[in-house]
Amino acid sequence: DCTYANYASANNNTPYCYPNTYTTNVGFLSPKGDGKWGQSDLMGNVWEWNLDWYQSNYTNVQQCTNCCNLQDASYRVLRGGDFSGGPSGLRSASRLDDAPAGRGAYVGARCSRTK
Repeated sequence: DCTYANYASANNNTPYCYPNTYTTNVGFLSPKGDGKWGQSDLMGNVWEWNLDWYQSNYTNVQQCTNCCNLQDASYRVLRGGDFSGGPSGLRSASRLDDAPAGRGAYVGARCSRTK
């Protein structure tokens, strides 16, 4: 529901969780609890750029811990869904790809390390 993520809600009277702003500040929904490393609001709001380069087929990628695809490619990965999408797109497995120079109202970034 809208207390966990900012997205296009199923409520016909309110098409978005926060219709007057569309996007919210990171940490706005933190009362529901932050993640293991203090991260919050990773789903909804805007698609977030990732360091990973997009790869359409992950079948040849071996299991790893704390790893990413740093091999140069044409597109970077975007994750997390955005405020205009429905709940089914709000999964960490949901991803898009875009050229690094791509811009849009539905795309953003966040720092993922404190040091």
